[in-house]
Amino acid sequence: MKKRILPIATIAIASVALAGCSNGSGGGDGGGSAEIETLTIQAPYLSTSAPQADNAVETALEEEIGTKLDITWVPNASYEDKTNITLAGDSVPHVMVIQGKSPGFVKNAEAGAFWELTDYLADYPNLNTNLPEVQKASSINGKVYGIFRARDTMRTSVMVRADWLENLGLEMPETTDDLLEVAKAFTEKDPDGNGQNDTYGLIIPSWPGAIGTNSPYDVIETWFGAGNRYTQRDGEIIPNFDTDEWLDAVEYEKSLIDGGYVNSDFATFDSAKWNEPFLNGKGGIIIDVHSRAASLMSLLKDVDPDNWQNMVDFTGNLIGPDGEMHALPTTGYSGFIAIPKAQVRTEDELRQVLSILNEMNSPEAGKILNNGIEGETYTLDGELAVAIDDAPEDLKNAVSSLAQLGMNVTGFQGYLPKQATDVEQAAYDKRKAIEASDYENAVIDPTAPYVSQTYVAQGAQLDLIVSDARLKYLAGQIDREQLLAEIERWHASGGDQIISEMNELASAE
Repeated sequence: MKKRILPIATIAIASVALAGCSNGSGGGDGGGSAEIETLTIQAPYLSTSAPQADNAVETALEEEIGTKLDITWVPNASYEDKTNITLAGDSVPHVMVIQGKSPGFVKNAEAGAFWELTDYLADYPNLNTNLPEVQKASSINGKVYGIFRARDTMRTSVMVRADWLENLGLEMPETTDDLLEVAKAFTEKDPDGNGQNDTYGLIIPSWPGAIGTNSPYDVIETWFGAGNRYTQRDGEIIPNFDTDEWLDAVEYEKSLIDGGYVNSDFATFDSAKWNEPFLNGKGGIIIDVHSRAASLMSLLKDVDPDNWQNMVDFTGNLIGPDGEMHALPTTGYSGFIAIPKAQVRTEDELRQVLSILNEMNSPEAGKILNNGIEGETYTLDGELAVAIDDAPEDLKNAVSSLAQLGMNVTGFQGYLPKQATDVEQAAYDKRKAIEASDYENAVIDPTAPYVSQTYVAQGAQLDLIVSDARLKYLAGQIDREQLLAEIERWHASGGDQIISEMNELASAE
C-alpha cells in the first residue's frame, strides 16, 4: 500500500496513535528499553550545503557526549514540509528541531505525539534553565513540549550618527523626549554642516507585519508603557492598543512624522535599504536591533575609512514619559528540540535521550556546537574566539549547522567572538552590558505561552486591521475617530473572542 502523506495540521489520528504507543510506559521502569547507542536527529541547515557525513566537528561532538549521532539535515527553506512528511511516515527520529509553535505542532503535541517535558527537565542540570520566563513563553498553555533554543532576549537598540551629535553638542538620547529633541535637531540644525536643509532624524521603513512584530512603532509603544502586544490591567489581559498609553505613543509617532523628523516615504521605504540614509548622511537615527550597529560600523569602514570609528553610537531601550523604562524583549527563543513518541516509546528511552541532550548542552559540548574545533575552525585570544577564515568550507558548514542543535538554556555555552577592531570590540562589550541592564526592565508578553484557537485561525489577519489603521492615521489618511473605529472592528471581528480565550487559558494555570 502506498503511504498517504498528510499535512502536519491534519494528523490527528496519527497523533492519537503515537500517544497510544507510550501509554503504560510511565513509572520510570521503561519496560527494559535497550540502550540508545545512536541518537537520530532531524535539523535544518542554513548554509549553502549540508554538512558532510562524519565530518570532524560532528565526530568531536560525538566523542564529547559519548554517543553516535545520525543527523538528517534538511534545507531551511523546505524544513516545515519535511517535518510534515517525517511525522506522517515510518522513520521518525529520536529528536526533531521544531522551529515554532505552528498550528500543526500545537495540535500534535496536545494530542500526544510529543513527550511533555514539564516535569523532567529539572532532573538534568544542563537542561534546567535559568530563564524560566523564556521556557514558559515557549510552552503550549503552560506545558513544555520542547527544550527551547535560547536567543538574545534583549535586542532593542537606538542607533545614532555620533558625529552629528558631536557637531550639534547633543548627548545620546536616554528618554523618549530626548529622542524627539535629537530627531528635531537632526532635521532643522544642519548636523552635517554642509549648509543645506537635506537631513532628517528617524529612519523608518515600510513594515509589512502586524501589531507586535517589533517594528519601530511597536518599540515606541512599549516604551510608553502600553505593554508588549498584550498587557494586564485590573487582573485582565487586554491588547496593548486598548490602553491610553498606546494612543499616547501613536500621537508621539505622529508628532515625529508631522514635524518632518522622519523620512517622508516611511510608508513605502524598502526595509532592505534601511541602512542607506544612515550611511549616505541623510538620516541619523535607527530603532532596530543591536546587531545593526555592528553592521553599520562595518559598512562605514568602506564609506569613510578615516572617520568610521566616530560615526556610530547606540543605546538600548529608552525611558518613557512616566519616568520608567519599559524595555521590549524578544521571546528569547527560536523554536525548540522536541522528542516524538513514535520513536521514543518509553519513559526509560525518554530519560536516555534527555541524558544525551544534557551532555550536548554542557559547556564542553557547547564550545564544539558554537565554535567548532580549536585550531581548525577558531583560535583563542584570551576567552574570545577568533574564526579561522581559511578553514575548510565543510567544517564551517558543520559549525553553522550544528549550532542549530544548541539549546543554551543555562546561558551561552560557547566562546564569544572577538571583534575585528578595538572600537568594534568595545561596542560589542557595551552591547552585552546594555542587554543585561535592559533585561531588568523587560516587559514580557503575558500571552506568550497561550494558544488561543481563534488567534491561530484569525489573529494575524485581525492584527493587520490595527496596524493598517495605525499607518493610515500616521500618514494622515484617517483621523483619530476612524482609528478608534478600526480598533472596535478588531474587537467585533473576533478580537473579543481572542481576549476571552487568553484570559481563560491564563486563569486555568
